[in-house]
Amino acid sequence: MTTDTRDMRNIQEDYSKDINEDIHWAKINEDVLRSMENPRMGYWIAVGVSLFLLSFAVIAEIYQYNTGMGPSNLNWPHMWDLYIATFVFWIGMSHSGTLLSAILHIIKADWRKPIYRFAEAMTTFSLMTAGLFPIIHLGRLWNMYWVIPYYSDRGIWPNFRSPLVWDAFAITTYLTSSALFLFVGMIPDLAICRDNAKGWRKKLYTALSLGWRGDDRQWRNFRKTYLLMACFLIPLAVSVHSIVSADFAMSIMPGWHVTTFPPYFVAGALYSGCAAIITLFILLRYFFRFEEYMTIAILEKTCKLTFAISMVWTYLLFIEFAATWYGPDAVDKELLIGKFTGPYSPLFITMIFLGSILPLTLAFEKFRRNIPMMFVVSLLLNVGMWLERYMIVTPTLSLSYEPFAQNVMWPSWVEWFILLGSFGWFGLLFLVFVKIFPSVSMYEVKEMIFHRRHLANKEIAAVMHRRLDDAEKKPSTTTPEPGLEGA
Repeated sequence: MTTDTRDMRNIQEDYSKDINEDIHWAKINEDVLRSMENPRMGYWIAVGVSLFLLSFAVIAEIYQYNTGMGPSNLNWPHMWDLYIATFVFWIGMSHSGTLLSAILHIIKADWRKPIYRFAEAMTTFSLMTAGLFPIIHLGRLWNMYWVIPYYSDRGIWPNFRSPLVWDAFAITTYLTSSALFLFVGMIPDLAICRDNAKGWRKKLYTALSLGWRGDDRQWRNFRKTYLLMACFLIPLAVSVHSIVSADFAMSIMPGWHVTTFPPYFVAGALYSGCAAIITLFILLRYFFRFEEYMTIAILEKTCKLTFAISMVWTYLLFIEFAATWYGPDAVDKELLIGKFTGPYSPLFITMIFLGSILPLTLAFEKFRRNIPMMFVVSLLLNVGMWLERYMIVTPTLSLSYEPFAQNVMWPSWVEWFILLGSFGWFGLLFLVFVKIFPSVSMYEVKEMIFHRRHLANKEIAAVMHRRLDDAEKKPSTTTPEPGLEGA
């Protein structure tokens, strides 16, 4: 085999690595539209599991509503506990969509194109789930408007210097922007759905596609709008979890008054979001037969990204330990020792193992290409990240400054049921979305295939030209026939 032939094969393999560039555009439409009609039985099992988990939360909330906040064990000094820890967890999950859609879009990493749509949906539904927990934690559900920052003529509510009010501003803005970002990015695909649907679906897609025709003017405006929203979402996403970290860092409680909390929280948010992307990637790949679009190569790149972020999070975690250990505050040191040796030590050590040691499996290609193993690992990573949020909140409230307030509190069955129900609520929203709307961006996958094919053909043409040039420059080795020398 010649060197040029090997070069041509390597070029074809390089540009076909993430996705098969020979897929016809009509087949992309057919596969994605079919996924909205006939998913596998596993999809309906997942819907049933989500409804089952959601019923737990409904039962627990009805009981808590009729009985009061006593069953949740929320009392001084445990004003916050599992509800707020889970709230922070779901806010963190929402950052994955921004990472895949906005940041990777700006740096033109086109391998994100087959998978960013469901990551954007995950962002929106994670925020919708997180928003329930401050209301549940409030207890008096009919006063839920207290959470919303509004101007009062009395000048006594709300306190605009409180980080809790900043939360409401940031999360409301982030939810609105994420939902718009998701919707705007779907408009070309909704037009494809409109042209192929019947009945109520056609009416829905006709209304949502906003008269999309796909002409040059619409595409130019669409590109500018999408890029502008991506640039807006990146600082907004960073500010959201930085403000959530300010809920803790602005206090004087031990273990919370830490200057590294904003980057630590943002890194943890991206970490848990990427782990959730791996989980949903594998599920959608199986439910909708998306093996040609959600390829092993794209899964590998997502795992590598998750591994890199996990190492950043681990570094910031141990920086926090070092700052506490070498710092002047004795109570902070006692809290850190208490996490390792006290009643919460099993959870704390499990959190370190799942968050810092288990991700090392993502560094090995053999493990990254094992889909069942990656599914289990991604679930365990998010268990570790939920424990990390819980270990931020509960030990500090249990081992604070006042000795008479130091007590160990474990969540009640009401809190556990509502926690499980939040996963059912999120799962149900997500599964309904992918059944009604395309979970793979059809137009972006077509663009990806076109550009990969164009680049591969361009490189192959360059190799062919080089071969022709070499052949022309190569001297002739043939000898002339006798008697023709002087011709």
